[in-house]
Amino acid sequence: MSGKDYVEKDYYKVLGVPKDASATEIKKTYRKLAREFHPDANKGDTKAEERFKDISEAYDVLSDEKRRKEYDEARNLFANGGFRSGGPGGTGSYSFDFGDLFNGSQGGGGSGGIGDVFGGLFNRGGRQAQPRRGSDVETEVTLSFEEAVDGATVPLRMTSQAPCHLCNGTGAKSGTTPRVCPTCVGSGTVSRGQGAFALSEPCRDCRGRGMIVDDPCTDCHGSGRASSARTMQVRIPAGVQDAQRIRLKGKGAQGERGGQPGDLYVSVHVDPHPVFGRKGDNLTVTVPVTFPEAALGGTIEVPTLNGPSVKLKLPPGSANGLTLRARGKGATRKDGTRGDLLVTVEVVVPQTVTGDALTALEQYREATASDDPRAALFRAAKGA
Repeated sequence: MSGKDYVEKDYYKVLGVPKDASATEIKKTYRKLAREFHPDANKGDTKAEERFKDISEAYDVLSDEKRRKEYDEARNLFANGGFRSGGPGGTGSYSFDFGDLFNGSQGGGGSGGIGDVFGGLFNRGGRQAQPRRGSDVETEVTLSFEEAVDGATVPLRMTSQAPCHLCNGTGAKSGTTPRVCPTCVGSGTVSRGQGAFALSEPCRDCRGRGMIVDDPCTDCHGSGRASSARTMQVRIPAGVQDAQRIRLKGKGAQGERGGQPGDLYVSVHVDPHPVFGRKGDNLTVTVPVTFPEAALGGTIEVPTLNGPSVKLKLPPGSANGLTLRARGKGATRKDGTRGDLLVTVEVVVPQTVTGDALTALEQYREATASDDPRAALFRAAKGA
């Protein structure tokens, strides 16, 4: 919007309030008009839509104390775009071309006109195309069990949207430039009344970019974005688990007009291990033991992941399913410490017994014949 258009619009008249209206009166009037002329309540009515835009624009200025003051001062200074002055004979009047004030002097080497003075008023930050944050990028990676436990640096090839190299992200054909969207005045958003509230949403005309491209770039067709493939080395932290989603801040798609990049989200898949399992920060392993080891106790040797084996003490009379713990032999935690290795004992029963082993087992059965392991079960059943 030019300075001339800005000053010549009577925002008080648009809202139907006096120039000395209070902030509360302005807000109350705006809410009433916004409900009346909201596009959702006037589907297909272009006049109502334009009226709603004018109302929103007027409220945008008059609801801001500083901007309202600057607007009032500018209108008082320029008196609706023309000066009244005496003519050659000292009487009469002539119309001053308001555009000359903002287009600068006509002579060479002159200043940029009074528009330079009010540039800060008519081209406020909210009226210019704003930086846009880059979009988030999703990718996935498959790790071995060992890589997930200890951490790994892996290459990730990603395809995301980046500024078009041919037009440098403007979306306009070489030698041309985009223009500020007249609907949102470059902000990329428009205010929509919703009951007693004013909500902001992306501008439909420029799709939130704040700019309109009349002569689009041949590569990106006016979007200012193009697909970009890149490979980057990403460190997957130790202790990551299957199906976990990792966020890498600022590693997503590049932003527009100096906006911050988006984030990269990595979905992790972990291949199973033939020996070890995982339970949180602990690793698990099942170790078979013989019947004599379980009955008499002893020391058993247990493998660890990517390290030397450990020896654990098996207590006498160990039952099948007993869990032993090897401390510090599990997965790496966030603080650098490690979980434990949980060892489940599995008593192995031989399928066939012959020779001296058979003789010894028969003798053992005779020696323990009075020990009935099911006696307590039957006593409990009868008492139930």
